[in-house]
Amino acid sequence: MKENFRMLRPYLRGLPLIIFAMVIGVFLAKTYLNYTVPMYESTAKLKLAELDEGVPANNLFKEFEVFGSANKIAAEIEVVKSQLLINKVVENLDFNIEIYRVGKIKTVELYENSPIIVKCFNISEKSFDQLIDIQVLNKENYELTLPNSKRKIKGTLGDIVNTEMGTFFISLNENLLAENPNLHVVDHYKFEIFSPEKLYRNISKNLNITPVDKDVPILRITYKNANPKKASLFVNELAKVYISDYIETKYKAAHLTVEFLDGQINNTFKKIAGSENKIQNYRDDRRITNILQETETDLKKVSELKMQQTKLKMTLEGIREVDRYVRNGKNFMDLAPNFEEFTDALSSEIIKKIKEFQAQKRELLLIYTPKDEHITVIDEKIHDLSTYLTESIKNSRQNLEIKNKNLTADIRDAEKVFKTVPEKERVLNDLNREFNIYQQTYNFLNERKIEAEIAAAAKMAFHKIIAPGEVPLDPVSPNRTVIVIISAILGMFGSILFIYIVHKVKAKVNDVQTIEAISTIPVSMLTPKYTSDEEIAKHFLKEALQLEIKGLVKEKSIICMTAYRNSEGVDFNAFCLAKAFATQGRRVLLVDVANQLKYFKKLSTDELLIVENIELRTLSNPAFDSYTKGKMVELFEGYRKNLDVIIILNESFENESKAKLLMSISDVNFLVVDSRLTPKKRILETEVLNDEYKFPSMNFLLNRYDYTPNLLKEFYIFRRK
Repeated sequence: MKENFRMLRPYLRGLPLIIFAMVIGVFLAKTYLNYTVPMYESTAKLKLAELDEGVPANNLFKEFEVFGSANKIAAEIEVVKSQLLINKVVENLDFNIEIYRVGKIKTVELYENSPIIVKCFNISEKSFDQLIDIQVLNKENYELTLPNSKRKIKGTLGDIVNTEMGTFFISLNENLLAENPNLHVVDHYKFEIFSPEKLYRNISKNLNITPVDKDVPILRITYKNANPKKASLFVNELAKVYISDYIETKYKAAHLTVEFLDGQINNTFKKIAGSENKIQNYRDDRRITNILQETETDLKKVSELKMQQTKLKMTLEGIREVDRYVRNGKNFMDLAPNFEEFTDALSSEIIKKIKEFQAQKRELLLIYTPKDEHITVIDEKIHDLSTYLTESIKNSRQNLEIKNKNLTADIRDAEKVFKTVPEKERVLNDLNREFNIYQQTYNFLNERKIEAEIAAAAKMAFHKIIAPGEVPLDPVSPNRTVIVIISAILGMFGSILFIYIVHKVKAKVNDVQTIEAISTIPVSMLTPKYTSDEEIAKHFLKEALQLEIKGLVKEKSIICMTAYRNSEGVDFNAFCLAKAFATQGRRVLLVDVANQLKYFKKLSTDELLIVENIELRTLSNPAFDSYTKGKMVELFEGYRKNLDVIIILNESFENESKAKLLMSISDVNFLVVDSRLTPKKRILETEVLNDEYKFPSMNFLLNRYDYTPNLLKEFYIFRRK
């Protein structure tokens, strides 16, 4: 705790300076705030349309990539602060001309509070971004001074003035003067015509657009301006322009879409008509009515022919088998052919007759012989019938074979039709596919045309201004409280830094710890700063006793007190210590070597009795300058025969003709250092001297110990001196 207090001591001493610096900082901050132009901030909130909101045109633009994509918050922010929209806002607001009232110290923008109105026509490029002076002489006349020109143009308020920079129309603001008849008109004014580039830069650097949240489609439009009403007007107008620009863009897109779709619909309709003609011509060329029905009919016909051929083949096979029986059989009647295929009445009747004749023959053979006429007649009848039947079988076989060949040829001709069916179907499918594509495209374009017409007719947007910007009452910058506090803190830290630098540059002894940190010589005596004689006497009496207890002061001891400069309090400590020893009843000799106490006004005498028990001598006589050490020892040995203590008030090291000599003959040496005056380097110098000369019982005496004077008080004392 004590160490911390020691570190803070310089700053406690400089506390008045710190307070003064803080007061100056606050004063400068308030002076700055009085003359700086405050900035006002206004904020409007704009809700963007959701994806599921809006008329069907939203779907139109979503499906046609050429027209747009889903709303992106980041993209919309860039759109809102784009130069295109800001230029549209500036066109609606009169921000391109600023009028200022010029004061002795401060120039203030007037805007709607301007008693004069300035309008410009046919402005040249060199007129932009230039301050033009107007000195209103009275309510009728004024003087116009162009930049970079000393010529003054006189004009009348309400008249047009032509200059090389353009045409100006300057008049009184009658509406404002009617509301404020006491408004001061005669004054010095300036106005500036902004170029579009500078105006955009001025606006964009004070414009900030941020989303309320990254996933919430709500934008916060913030604008700062020296005029609170301009800040409010701008954010509200920007939000309105963004919505109107969105509606206008949507209308133009929808209108262009309608025109585009009209052209596409007409082209597609022509393609549909051409595709229909191709299909009809192909059907006419190929004589196609209905491929499916025609194919089914042909298939049925082929199927019937094949069924007929199958039946015919079965009959033909039976006839061939009978024919083989007949041809291979030696006796027709001995054979048993299969007459399944001969089911006609004639064949059945012939076979029936043959069987009857055979039966009659067998009966007649019972009566007649085989060569009998009756038997022979029956055999001839059976032979005639068999021959007839055999020829009939042969003819039937040949006839069936011819029919089979004809059916095969008919089937082959009927099947030829199916060879062209796949090609017809492929071509017709291609033609129908082309027709269907054109037809679907035609229907799709018509649907989109209707949606685009609806979008063009619906002149509205689903963006909303949910919080319009209000006219701010308090400025956002400069922040008076923060600036004042920061100025006070800067003043405080600046003064602390100054104190620290001064403390390091001065590098005084300051305290006991500084001495003990860099020297092995003990600090045996501390002298605080007292203001009363009673406190001084009490302190030195205590120190005299402690010196005796420590063994530094013995009977007839010689105490030498030396300093680097006389101003470091060596005379005060020597005299007060002598008085303390005298108070103890000791006989004390105080040797004022260089007459620092100023008791010796004449050098004719070198001995005085100034206080009871205290004798005062001086060695300022030039004769003492030639004394050797032995002679000086002999001198002081003569002094202490009748004395108890000898205190030598040595001359300073600034005039060290006898200083080191007297220190070498003393029993105890005290080097007096002052906490406020002695540089810290003297401690190391003393250490070097002590090592070199081996002074007896070397000690430090710290004068004005623990003394932290008031800085203002010291300054006051310095001024008095």
